[in-house]
Amino acid sequence: MESQRPQEGALSWRLSAHPATLGFFLAFRLSALLTYLFGLWFSSNFVLIFIIVILLLAADFYYVKNIAGRRLVGLRWWNETSADNSGESIWVFESPDESRQINATDSRFFWLSLYIVPLLWVLLAVVAVVRFEFIWLSLVVIAVILCVTNGVAFSRADKFGNASTFAGRALNTTGGGLARQFAGSVASRVFFSGGRN
Repeated sequence: MESQRPQEGALSWRLSAHPATLGFFLAFRLSALLTYLFGLWFSSNFVLIFIIVILLLAADFYYVKNIAGRRLVGLRWWNETSADNSGESIWVFESPDESRQINATDSRFFWLSLYIVPLLWVLLAVVAVVRFEFIWLSLVVIAVILCVTNGVAFSRADKFGNASTFAGRALNTTGGGLARQFAGSVASRVFFSGGRN
């Protein structure tokens, strides 16, 4: 009997192109959640749990933003101050070029985790409110802010990447892109219909 191989894009560790990156990505995300839950239900030392969870959240934020996002889905974002001394904050997005193949399994793990983990933190915020554990709520609010910031930024980076890919295809003059076809049809209508009037 032949063993059945998982299909491409399935949530199977064996199909990952970057298993170490994926492992650290999931480890940081889950360890912050599990440490918080351990502290909430089994520990009375709030300060120690707070420090450990904050360190894990900071490591997760940095790792997702600068390493996992780039390796797993080819996206990266950062924030910089405008050059004209106005002090305005500008979001900058980096997306992969068309030649890079993104592994479907890595992409699925990344996007599912990016959206599910903030929802879990929001659920834990509700639990903290219901149990009147308002001191723990402060930690959950920090976690939600960090996770949602990465989620929003990577969603915008993905939209920016898709838009620039579409624009690049549309403006491709050597490959018969959409812009060239549109310009050709407009020019033929202007020049050829103009002679009939």
